[in-house]
Amino acid sequence: MASLKLLLSQSRRHLFTNHPSHFHSPLSHSFFSQTRSFSSSESNPSTTPFEPIPIQPVSYPVKPQDPPPPEPQSSSDAPSLSQPPLPPPRSADGPEQPRAWTREDIRYVKNAPLITPVSYPVRVAPLPDDKGPAENEEMEKERKRIEADDQLRKKMLKATEDEKLKVPFPLLIKPKQKEKPPLFDLSEAIRQVKANAKAKFDETVEAHIRLGIDSKRTELAVRGTVILPHGAPKAVSVAVFAEGAEAEEAKAAGADIVGGKELIEEIASGSNKLKVDKCFSTPGMAPHLGKIAQYLRKRRLMPDKKLGTLTSDIAGQLKELRQGRIEFKMESKSILHAGVGKVSYKEESLRENIGAFMNAVLQAKPAGLKKTSKYAGYVLSVHICSTIGPGIPVSIQSLSKAADNYKKAHMV
Repeated sequence: MASLKLLLSQSRRHLFTNHPSHFHSPLSHSFFSQTRSFSSSESNPSTTPFEPIPIQPVSYPVKPQDPPPPEPQSSSDAPSLSQPPLPPPRSADGPEQPRAWTREDIRYVKNAPLITPVSYPVRVAPLPDDKGPAENEEMEKERKRIEADDQLRKKMLKATEDEKLKVPFPLLIKPKQKEKPPLFDLSEAIRQVKANAKAKFDETVEAHIRLGIDSKRTELAVRGTVILPHGAPKAVSVAVFAEGAEAEEAKAAGADIVGGKELIEEIASGSNKLKVDKCFSTPGMAPHLGKIAQYLRKRRLMPDKKLGTLTSDIAGQLKELRQGRIEFKMESKSILHAGVGKVSYKEESLRENIGAFMNAVLQAKPAGLKKTSKYAGYVLSVHICSTIGPGIPVSIQSLSKAADNYKKAHMV
């Protein structure tokens, strides 16, 4: 069936393309009638059997070849590889002529003749010589100048490297420690303080002592009071919490503010700011100070028995305060600060005040700090200075001598 369909399609193409005039011929009519009968016989199997149709052979004429184009005249003998030669035209009358081999043909033919590669001569375009002789000379001078500067720079760098100290690798260089200033005798230190005090006001002479005590150990805290023989450098305002006859005694002794429960209520309510330097209290008023205890502690005004501000002898304490009593207390950095006089004081007066202060510091030495000497491990360094002047270091030996002299003169 498949071969029959192929035969029919070829016949139909032949009739419609090459011989259109035969479409209405009797042969075609008989052919189509046979086809209809064949198709009817196919649909009805009871009809007559299939009879073969005679097929005539068909011959096609040879296609004429185009005339060959004229060959271009090339100046070089080497063949051109960019345009392959065209095949020769076919002749309609004579036999087909063999055409020349092309590269595409040779690729698919075994044992094809070799085609020698074509090599072209190397051509280099000359660089334009657009630089004149003047420019060449300037460029040469600039090059020489740059080379000379470079050599000079290298020599200077090498000289600086040679001057540097060459340290071997494992050697460690210890940092330079600051040289400690020389220690002065107490009398010389006082003269230095007076010479450096150049302010327009009367500066206060201060003493600063660095202690060898751990500030975290509260049981070793150093605090105390001392009466300076030649008076304190600052006038002190005083407030006294007392009632009755004790309040009258405080007023007679020269207290600035005297009051009882009424004064405590005023401070607690905020109506009275209590701007004073010291606060004293009688033992009877101590329980009532709890309302303003936080306010007084912030300003370091809370009465304390160790400092002598919580006492029944208010008149005696005020008298000592007017005579020049000062307080000292160790701070968080284990340092004591105290004002021991004014720059206007005489040198001998300042010496006695400093001796009294050092004697009080020795008396306040904690019992848990046991050393062979009075100052070893306790007093590390002492400096004195004016309010805005530099600190002058003082030797421990001269301070110990001043403390001993004060003890002999004022204490039996």
